[in-house]
Amino acid sequence: MSVILAIESSCDDTSVAICNNGKITANVIANQTIHQNYGGVIPELASRVHQQNIVPAVQQALINAKVTKQDINAVAFTRGPGLLGSLLVGVSFAKSFALALNIPLISVNHMHAHILAHFIDDPKPNFPFICLTVSGGHTQIVLVKDYFDMEIIGETLDDAAGEAFDKTAKLLALPYPGGPLIDKHAQHGNPLAFKFAEPQIADLNFSFSGFKTSILYFIRKQEKDNPNFITENLDDICASVQHSIVQILLNKLKKAAKQYGIKEIAIAGGVSANSGLRNGLQQAADEQGWKIYIPAFQYCTDNAGMIAIAGYQKYLKKDFVGQDVSPMARMEF
Repeated sequence: MSVILAIESSCDDTSVAICNNGKITANVIANQTIHQNYGGVIPELASRVHQQNIVPAVQQALINAKVTKQDINAVAFTRGPGLLGSLLVGVSFAKSFALALNIPLISVNHMHAHILAHFIDDPKPNFPFICLTVSGGHTQIVLVKDYFDMEIIGETLDDAAGEAFDKTAKLLALPYPGGPLIDKHAQHGNPLAFKFAEPQIADLNFSFSGFKTSILYFIRKQEKDNPNFITENLDDICASVQHSIVQILLNKLKKAAKQYGIKEIAIAGGVSANSGLRNGLQQAADEQGWKIYIPAFQYCTDNAGMIAIAGYQKYLKKDFVGQDVSPMARMEF
């Protein structure tokens, strides 16, 4: 019997989940809308809002899961990577909660948790599988041999794919967060309307810095000839950018699957909620004979459900940490 309380506070979403014997019975996410005023996450503001949200989120999670504080057997928390101030709020709360109830603490790597989100619902992938983990801060291809035996076989050399979406949205004057809005506009546009420079990286790594620059120069050039270019072509621009990013990701994923001879393929992270990536993955699966795994939307973006399921696997191994644990903004994979 195990009831685990999980805390996720790596960026701007305060999330609390309950895992009861391997089943997620609550997954509360408190979003921070204040960052919309600044076009991106302000770390100091994020940590302050976490302090406001964390107690109500815990209370709501307990109510949703129909358990009490006394039913909790362990507390799992995101140790890193992430924004140090935001992590500090979650880690401090987790330590205090565990100390007050004299229960164990479980440290979770945020990126491991994104991958292990695939073990929340059925169908679950079989080991070994390859996971493309794509978010605003990370782009990785991971060979997953077991729950905590993972190897990064490809990653971005500079910027992440999610950042390319967000920076493009900013160029197009779309409100923050812009990634989902690009996806929305892309569904009404022509994905082949415009072409952008794609990075030529020989191995399984990625690079999106030059790609972002090519979009910037393209838009500047077009606006010089037509000041209304963005307004008149917004759907087509979004569709073309999204198509290019998805193709870059899938081409590397195909290469990795072939190189390692694996047909169990998963995607994770915030960008895995993108409809273009999901549709592209399904098309690639049909062509390559892959068995694919895509998390439910609530487990794609930052959430405590994924921390809880990772914590559950660590609980089974009695992999606990002491009260001297500290958050790590840059945590080794």
